[in-house]
Amino acid sequence: MTRTVADIMTTRLVTLPPDMSIHEAIRILLSKRISGAPVVDATGALIGMLSKKDCLRIVFSAQYHDDRGGPVREYMSAPVETLDASLDVVSAVHRFLQSHFRRFPVLRDGRLVGQVSRYDILKSLME
Repeated sequence: MTRTVADIMTTRLVTLPPDMSIHEAIRILLSKRISGAPVVDATGALIGMLSKKDCLRIVFSAQYHDDRGGPVREYMSAPVETLDASLDVVSAVHRFLQSHFRRFPVLRDGRLVGQVSRYDILKSLME
């Protein structure tokens, strides 16, 4: 039986609302020791991703350009590249190899259901 992204993805996600302060979002990422999080609106729809790289830009800007920050929506990456939960793992490997992303949000019927990382893929291939 072919394994799918749904078989290996992480389903317990830290998500961020778009109106949260970027500084609070950075504190959450650091305290949870995660490298990024999906940004979802009030209906739970995926609208962006916030990564440590995005956060590094704002912290640098705040330190050197007196930028006070703002809401997550101003710093998140959008639109978001995603994988479908039914995608087979081999096809997911190809998507990772063709991109610079370390993780992809996973959708089922257009709704966020998880996230799959390079780590998840590698672990699955080694099992």
